[in-house]
Amino acid sequence: MWWYVGRRLIASIPVFIGATLLIYAMVFLLPGDPVAALFGDRPANPATVAALTAQYNLDKPFIVQYLLYLKGVLTLDFGTNFAQRPVIDLMAQAFPTTIKLALMTLAFEAVLGIVVGVIAGLRRGGVFDSTVLILSLVVIAIPVFVLGFVLQFLFGIKLGWVEPTVGADATFAKLILPAIVLGSLSLAYVIRLTRQSISDNLNADFVRTARAKGISNRRVISVHVLRNSMIPVVTFLGADLGSLMAGAIVTEGIFNIQGIGRLLYDSIRRGESTVVVSVVTALVLVYVISNLIVDLLYAALDPRIRYV
Repeated sequence: MWWYVGRRLIASIPVFIGATLLIYAMVFLLPGDPVAALFGDRPANPATVAALTAQYNLDKPFIVQYLLYLKGVLTLDFGTNFAQRPVIDLMAQAFPTTIKLALMTLAFEAVLGIVVGVIAGLRRGGVFDSTVLILSLVVIAIPVFVLGFVLQFLFGIKLGWVEPTVGADATFAKLILPAIVLGSLSLAYVIRLTRQSISDNLNADFVRTARAKGISNRRVISVHVLRNSMIPVVTFLGADLGSLMAGAIVTEGIFNIQGIGRLLYDSIRRGESTVVVSVVTALVLVYVISNLIVDLLYAALDPRIRYV
C-alpha cells in the first residue's frame, strides 16, 4: 500500500510543475505592461516604475521569473499585491470561507446524490426513477447564475427564510443556500451516475453468481453492488472538489461571499497578475491533493488497483 501511495505522490510532482508553468506563461506572457496599467492614464514616476518592475522580477527572462516564482511557492512566499499586502495573507483570509462553502456543497451533493441515485437505480423504470431523471435533466439545463438569482429572490427576498447575501460573516447557516446553488449541477450528475452504475452492477456476472450461491438480496446490494458502484462516483466527487473551489466565482459574486472566487475575480479586474497566479496555483494544489485522495480511495474500494 505504501508503495502505491509513494508512486502516486511522485506522479503528482510533474503534474504540479507542468500546470504552474502553463499558468505562469499564460498570465505573464500576455501583451501589455502590468506596472504601466497600474497607473492608467496618470503620469508615472520612472523611478517608481523601475522599482516595481524590479520588485516583481519583470525585468528578468521568463524562465528566471518562473524559477523565482516556484521558489517562492515552495517557501510559501507568494509576494505582494500592488497595495503591498502579502498575497498569502489575502489567500489565508479568503480560503477558509471558500473551503467551508465547498465542503458543505460536497456533502450536500454526495449524501443526497448517492441516496437518491441508489434508490433510482434499484427501482429503474419506475415512477420514482422517471421523476428523478426528469428533475435532474431540468437542473442540468438551468445555468448556475440563473438558479442562484431565482433562489436568492424566492427564499431570500420574497419568503425571507434566509439572508439574500452573506457578506464578511460567512456562517454555516448563511452558506446553506449558496451551497445548494453551487452543488445543484453536480448533484444532478451524481444522481445520474450513481443510478447508472447501480443498474449496470445489478446485471453483472458477479452479482448473479452471488445470488446463485444463496446470498441474501440485502447483502448482495450492500456488499457487492454498492461497493463496486461507488468507484465512478468517488472519481467524480474527487475531481469535483477542485471544480467547486474554482467554480465558486459566480456563486460568491451572486451572494457577496468574501471567498477565493471573489478574490480571484477582483484581482483579474485590477490586473494583479501576482495574486491571480498565486490563487490559481493554490487551486492546482487542491486538484492534485483531491486526485491523490481519489487514488487512495480507489485502492480501498478495489485492492487490485494497488498492483496496476
